[in-house]
Amino acid sequence: MPTDHQITCIIPDENDADRRIDSVGGATGSESGGAWCIKLDVAIAGIEDGRWRFWTKANGKSVWVVIATRNGRKYLRTEADGAEPNNLLSLASCR
Repeated sequence: MPTDHQITCIIPDENDADRRIDSVGGATGSESGGAWCIKLDVAIAGIEDGRWRFWTKANGKSVWVVIATRNGRKYLRTEADGAEPNNLLSLASCR
């Protein structure tokens, strides 16, 4: 059974013209109960293998984070997103 985690912050990949997110994080939910931050590819693998489900707040509502593909590359976006912009890009920086 996957565990649910709220994404509250991101680290953008500043070198990526596609504005891909480098890492996602949250205020609580690590193994110690505190803040966490993981690389995007780790988050995607965790969704794909059924370990985790992620959600965030978009426009005041809780929304699930899903895997999408663009230009052959996997990335995360919220179910509430249309084409663009990605709601996750509006989150605060984890730094």
